[in-house]
Amino acid sequence: MTRKILLLLAILPSVLFAQHTIKGTFTPAEDFKFAFLYRVTAETSLFVANADVAEDGTFEIALDKATIPGTYRLVYSQPQDQFNFDFIVNNKEDIVLKFDLQEGLSFDKSIENKLYNSYNRSMALVNKSIRNYYGAGKEDKAGYSKIFSILKNTQEEFEKASEGMIANNFIKACSPYIPNELEDVSTFSKNIKSNYFSNIDFGNKMLQDSNFLIKTTIDYVIGFINRKKPDVSYIENVNTVVKAIGDNPKIKGILLEILWNQFSVENNEVVANYIGSKYLLDIARANNDNELANSIIYFKNASIGNIGPDFNIEIKDENDKIEVSKLSKLEGSNNYLLFFWSTTCSHCLDEIPVLKEYIQSKTKEDIKVVAIALDNDLYRWKDMTYEYPDFLHVFGEGKWENPIGDQYNVTGTPSYFVLDKDKKIIAKPDDINAFKKYFNGLIEAEKE
Repeated sequence: MTRKILLLLAILPSVLFAQHTIKGTFTPAEDFKFAFLYRVTAETSLFVANADVAEDGTFEIALDKATIPGTYRLVYSQPQDQFNFDFIVNNKEDIVLKFDLQEGLSFDKSIENKLYNSYNRSMALVNKSIRNYYGAGKEDKAGYSKIFSILKNTQEEFEKASEGMIANNFIKACSPYIPNELEDVSTFSKNIKSNYFSNIDFGNKMLQDSNFLIKTTIDYVIGFINRKKPDVSYIENVNTVVKAIGDNPKIKGILLEILWNQFSVENNEVVANYIGSKYLLDIARANNDNELANSIIYFKNASIGNIGPDFNIEIKDENDKIEVSKLSKLEGSNNYLLFFWSTTCSHCLDEIPVLKEYIQSKTKEDIKVVAIALDNDLYRWKDMTYEYPDFLHVFGEGKWENPIGDQYNVTGTPSYFVLDKDKKIIAKPDDINAFKKYFNGLIEAEKE
């Protein structure tokens, strides 16, 4: 009796916890070392399990009975946000997949993933036929009708085939616009745009816990634009997205933060500041997200056209007596350069001597440099300042935790901010060469 119980206990863990598996093969095998599995949620990705990749490129991950069905992400290298792919785990079947760096993702086993992949391939082929039709520039009503009949039938067949599956949520959300009669390319494009969100339910939990809403939102905002007035188009598209999201405050906040990050990273201040001021700042404050709120405020304050945030500067007078002044109080130059650097930043140490040489060729009336060291080594910084006596020096103690760097939204060094005589930010060159090119043009323009 005791022996039977022990045997049963030995078997139970595999029965209870190892219900299904994810097996895979990476190609080329030598480029892969590990596989980390995450469950995707609206806010983040939750770690589930990991496995080493064998020499032949294979790996295996066991799923326990409690695995929550939904979208899962497999990370295969660093950085994680670049080297990954998503797929569906329904915890009703084993999954066998292949991932090739050239060919991408495919499935040898998994009814649901194979069906969803087949749907995406089929729709891509029909959409290619639509592009070819419009590209030919010839009117063919019969051919046009046939293409969209195939599109309609393909959508309906896959919706029916996927009933009861997780994939059905995504297939229905992808339901395409189908015209009732022949439309020219301009009309067709307008109707695609106006119907883009018709079948997307932002309240759908399966869509939320995936990258679907993120991808479709970004594709819409950056895809449907007037090339002559891109920023106007971006803003109009953001407004459309907000309207489409409706009463889903959590999802609205997530998607708007992603869009704000997208435009802020690209340094598109017009659109990023619109998103921040119009929508996201209020959401951040309502959620008590002070970090996000401050990021929005700092980015806007450090945007071109704004007066540079003020800070203290120690200045030596003619008698070498130190007086505390402020950026806003500086006088005597038509322009000021705020140069953010660090004593441990190799690029800074390469560029600051070049900056020194360039500034020496200019008059004090042309420009004055304020060098802010985001640093922790006071003594090393002090020693280095003697090499640059024509600069006004500020020690930004705390490095990335320094309030001056925060207020100017400095995320890397060296960083350049060109201010006019009124301390308004007029340019943010990427590096020393960009600064020299900009300032040379500015000087020439002032001469004219």
